[in-house]
Amino acid sequence: MKKPRVDNIDLEIISALQENGRMTNVDLAKRVGVSAPPCLRRVRALEEAGFISGYHAQVDAPLLGFGVTVFAMVGLHSQAETDLRAFEASVDEWPEVRECHMLNGDIDFILKCVAPDLASFQEFLTEKLTPAPNVAHVRTSLTIRQSKQAAGVPLDLIR
Repeated sequence: MKKPRVDNIDLEIISALQENGRMTNVDLAKRVGVSAPPCLRRVRALEEAGFISGYHAQVDAPLLGFGVTVFAMVGLHSQAETDLRAFEASVDEWPEVRECHMLNGDIDFILKCVAPDLASFQEFLTEKLTPAPNVAHVRTSLTIRQSKQAAGVPLDLIR
């Protein structure tokens, strides 16, 4: 399958939307230097090609009552593809897990989890994550503070 291509205007559109996904098409078109109709066609083409996979609000987790962020490093007994997919299916059912990445090396998965407090996270850990099928071990690291949260990818590195 041929990889879809993007040009500099497409990259400008993606960059602008990474900064502000609520920008109007008219404002976006002005920012990237094209008229509104072709800008909208480009945005729709980028969405259809999968370059833009969705839009969301960046929220303040502690302000909403989620004061704890924990990274859980999970090792599995088996790394057979069916077992990996089964674990990922379990993760999809756990709202506490906000991100799941499969890794190579000593750890099979790293999960970014949020919870209102340590007791709530401990409950998730002992009742859902640790006893899940195929889980061999879990190591956790509680975040102290977050100093950076950047959306998307650093497009300046590929221009």
